[in-house]
Amino acid sequence: MPINSTNPLVVGGVIGDVLDPFTNSVSLRVVYENNKEVFNSGELKPSQIVNPPRVQVGGNDFRTLYTLVMLNPDAPSPCDPNMGEYLYWMVTNIPATTGTTFGQEIVSYESPRPTSGIQRVIFVLFKQPCRHTILAPGWRQNFNTRDFAEVYNLGLPVAALYFNCQRENGSGGRRLII
Repeated sequence: MPINSTNPLVVGGVIGDVLDPFTNSVSLRVVYENNKEVFNSGELKPSQIVNPPRVQVGGNDFRTLYTLVMLNPDAPSPCDPNMGEYLYWMVTNIPATTGTTFGQEIVSYESPRPTSGIQRVIFVLFKQPCRHTILAPGWRQNFNTRDFAEVYNLGLPVAALYFNCQRENGSGGRRLII
C-alpha cells in the first residue's frame, strides 16, 4: 500500500512510528469538553483534556465491535521517549454506531500531562473479529500498539486521530534569554 505523504498521520509520524499504513474505513469523532474536537495535528492543552472525551464510532451494524486505545509515543519527552508508547485509555467491545460509553473500559482514562516538548496523543480504533476479553496490561508505559493488535488478532487499525499537546504554558519554541 503506497504511503500518501499528504496524509496528516504520515506527516505527523503516527504512521511509521506507531502504526503501519492502513486505510481509514470507519468514522471516528473525538470531542472534549467545550466542544474541543480532535483534528489531526491540532493542539489541545492539558487543561482542555482533563476528563474523558466523547467518542463516536461509525459503522453501520451495531453487532460489529471495536477497540479504542489512546496513547502517547513521545512520553516523557520527544527527545527521550523511554516510556512511549504510554497508554492513557483503553475501551473494548464498543458497538458500531455508538461510542465508548457503550463499551467496556479496560484501562481507565488518565489525562495527558506532558512536562517536556510537544507530544502526540493518538486515538487508534481497531475492528474486533468478535467479542473479546482483553486484559489490561500490567502497566501503562511502554505499551506497544502493534504487538497489542497482533496478540488480540485485531489486524490493522480502521481509524486513527491525533493531536499535539504540551505543558500548559509551553510555547513550542525556544525562548530568548537576554
